[in-house]
Amino acid sequence: MCGRTSCHLPKDVLARACAYRDRQGRQRLPEWKDADKYCPSYNKSPQSSSPVLLSRLHFEKGADSSERIIAPMRWGLVPSWFKESDPSKLKFNTSNCRSDTIMEKCSFKVPLGKGRRCVVLADGFYEWQRCEVTSERQPYFIYFPQAKTEKSGNVGAVDSPEHWEKVWDNWRLLTMAGIFDCWESPEGELLYSYTIITVDSCKSLNDIHPRMPAILDGEEEVSKWLDFGEVSTREALKLIHPTENIAFHPVSCVVNNTRNNTPECLAPLNLLVKKELKASGSSQKMMQWLATKSPKKEEPKTPPKAESDVPQWSSQVLQKSPLPTKRGGAGLLERWLKQEKEEPVAKRPHNQ
Repeated sequence: MCGRTSCHLPKDVLARACAYRDRQGRQRLPEWKDADKYCPSYNKSPQSSSPVLLSRLHFEKGADSSERIIAPMRWGLVPSWFKESDPSKLKFNTSNCRSDTIMEKCSFKVPLGKGRRCVVLADGFYEWQRCEVTSERQPYFIYFPQAKTEKSGNVGAVDSPEHWEKVWDNWRLLTMAGIFDCWESPEGELLYSYTIITVDSCKSLNDIHPRMPAILDGEEEVSKWLDFGEVSTREALKLIHPTENIAFHPVSCVVNNTRNNTPECLAPLNLLVKKELKASGSSQKMMQWLATKSPKKEEPKTPPKAESDVPQWSSQVLQKSPLPTKRGGAGLLERWLKQEKEEPVAKRPHNQ
């Protein structure tokens, strides 16, 4: 399953991270719909609002189905046929949709048949591993492996063709396959909501949890899933399967409380000593940037900082073990954190 995500980037930066090519091969940025409803957060849970990508054709009749919109939607699909006046009265959980029963349940089969496919955007998602001995649960942050890239320089000049290839060269967003629907309240207000499709976990994650989101790995898969005008439901469903292209690290139990919305939620944790790893010079920079970009401190009209300030964690895959306390070293991530260990340690925010 997938019950918690992080998506903390400001809306203008988030749009640049989703740059794409339309059917004519032109570089585009997706346009926002209801951008004022987007709330960046390190700790998003069902019934909150999260950003999703979808085809422009869903909102504009006759539009090119390859063009994209970003829209905040409620996490937890409310079927268009729901009769109650309050969506919270829905008696079954629709935050996730199992791929093996997607064509059996009316709540998902109907919107899927109408082409209502979307891509849920996130820095990554959280999952909890249960210790067989103590029954304690250890949270992990799971995301795409991050490739090192050259800096693009003036990334703000997105209107210049020579800069389009380097509009975004930092954190690669996790792109999860979803289905959305539109429910109309008795007062005539429209509520857009979505569910995340889940599949059996890949081998590297199976030790943490048996289910994972259906991740669309790469622009081609994202394009096919969104373009319902050209790609049939049958063809699109071929994209729904586990992927091994994933990285993860343990995080603090501070993420367990949905009210906690700080960079500490996704900061790497050393399970061997059960405390957060001391910050090196480079990790201090990452944490300082995250704190600066905290949703609570985000100024609505402040221009985005250069992407050189965006954190770039080293990709890693931890060794598998049925018990979190017996996991080995954190590999690449641990070496990265220790590479400047002689530098002073930054004070960490107190969020308890």
